Amino acid sequence: MKSKAVRSVVTAGVVVVVGICGAWAQSNPSVTSAETSARPLFLEKNEGELRTRRIHTDASVPASSQFMLKVSPKNNGSQHLVLGTEELAPGASIQKHRHLGQDEILLLQTGTAHVWLGEQERDLHAGGLAFIPANTWISAKNIGTEPVSVTFIFSAPGFEDTMRCNSVPAGETPTQITPEQQKDCAHLGHSESASRPEQPKK
Repeated sequence: MKSKAVRSVVTAGVVVVVGICGAWAQSNPSVTSAETSARPLFLEKNEGELRTRRIHTDASVPASSQFMLKVSPKNNGSQHLVLGTEELAPGASIQKHRHLGQDEILLLQTGTAHVWLGEQERDLHAGGLAFIPANTWISAKNIGTEPVSVTFIFSAPGFEDTMRCNSVPAGETPTQITPEQQKDCAHLGHSESASRPEQPKK
């Protein structure tokens, strides 16, 4: 009789715990959706979301500059990583900027780039990488005679929204973008450009 009572209490306790966990999961859909929404993905080098940068009215970036987003919430449901690729022509640069909420890894596949990272700078060659903690200024320039192919990886989604805002799908005619619009785009991805610093909030 006593063991039946104990079993009933234990069973009731398990039901309560399961019920609480189920209710918590339903009230926090982002927890379960983040765990289940990402899809496995295979992509070849030329596969992904190819985009062309918009024409800066201050002529700071060439209109022909393209990049490809491969892994992101929009591309495959990833909630934890963003990955893309870009090719920098000889003499082309990545403007000085920083990401306020994500770490980044920049991996060089080909070519040679001079990279400024926080208080450091050096040349990086094919196979080299730069780890860029959040809030660290970064810029790079292709100093070689061949294109620099880079892969960029972010520790969390966000900056891809800025990249989409600053670009159009490949095949579309790039539209113009003003410095003020660029700043608005930066807000989307929690980033800041050295040439367009954030104003202190009042």
